[in-house]
Parts: sequence; C-alpha cells; structure tokens
Amino acid sequence: MKNASLVLNAVLAVAVAVLYYLHFSDKKTPDPISTDTSKPAAVRKTVYVNVDSLLTNYEYFKDTRKVLESKRFQLDNELNNKGRSLQNEVAFFQQRAQTMTMEQGRATEAALQKKQQDLMAYRDRVVQQLAEEEQKKNEELYNQIHDYLQKVNKQNQYDFVMGYSRGGGILFADTSLDATKTIINGLNKEYQQKQTKK
Repeated sequence: MKNASLVLNAVLAVAVAVLYYLHFSDKKTPDPISTDTSKPAAVRKTVYVNVDSLLTNYEYFKDTRKVLESKRFQLDNELNNKGRSLQNEVAFFQQRAQTMTMEQGRATEAALQKKQQDLMAYRDRVVQQLAEEEQKKNEELYNQIHDYLQKVNKQNQYDFVMGYSRGGGILFADTSLDATKTIINGLNKEYQQKQTKK
C-alpha cells in the first residue's frame, strides 16, 4: 500500500507539473514583476486529491490489486508445492542412499541439485514477471488519472491539482479545496463505462 501511495504521489506530482507547464507555455513574454503591493495577486485555482482516499475508492485500483494479490497467492502456492515435492524427493533419496551404488547416488544427487536450480530460476523468473506486471498496472493507473485530470481541467481550468496524504509534503490543506470525491466519482464512472464496453 505504501508503494502504491508513493507511486500515486509521483503520478500526481507529474500531473501537476504537466498542467503547470500547459498553463504557462502559452505566454510569449514573462509578466514583469510588480513591486506594487496595493494590487491583489492573481487568484490561482488550486485543488487537492487525498491520495489515500483515491487508492481506497478507485475501482480500477481495487480490481487491479485483487488480480495481482490473486496471482501472488497462486504463485506462492505453486512455489510451495514444488518446494515440498523437491523436499520429498530429497528425503526419499536420503532414505535410499545407503542402498544405492556410489554412481547412482551421485547421479541422483546431481539430478536433485539441477531440479533445485531450475526451481530457483523459475521462481526468479515468475517473480520478475509479476513485478513487471505490477509496474505496468501502476503505469496504467497513472495514465488514467493523468488523462482524466487533463480532461477535467479543460472545464475547470485548475492551475494545480495536488496530491495530499497525511504525513506527506503538504502539511495542511483547506477542505474547501478538496476535489477527491469529485475526481474519484469521475474516474469510477469512466472505469465503469470501459468495463461495460468490454
């Protein structure tokens, strides 16, 4: 959960940077800095999204997490079964070792070591594949949030959409600027539409 929170914070930070760039890239000359303090500063539209709530309530994230946890559970079971099977073979070999010739013992021991190496290589390969799939899903999560924020920003013209999490970089956030519920509802609506099209 911490890893996903960090990923989402990074995603939201990039989204804010992109929105900031898009907003200010139109200007050809910078505004001169005014020392006149009698004029109020331009009001910036800033909102924030509670990252923890977003992860807890975004259906895509919950569905993806379930799928990945299921795959991790299946992988653990498969590796445990293969490991127990190998342990049983080793135990059987140890019981029968005294009745084998020296050559048979070496051949069986070498075969068991090969099986152990193959199992370890298989474990490393499938763990790597699962990590890559998780990274791909995090990238999809980022893209969905970023695309949605860009689309919503055409209507709302926010200058900043910040990611807020307790203990994060933002120490205080006025609840009147909290757009979490609106953004979660919009993301879930889009996700449900995509799911019904499938």
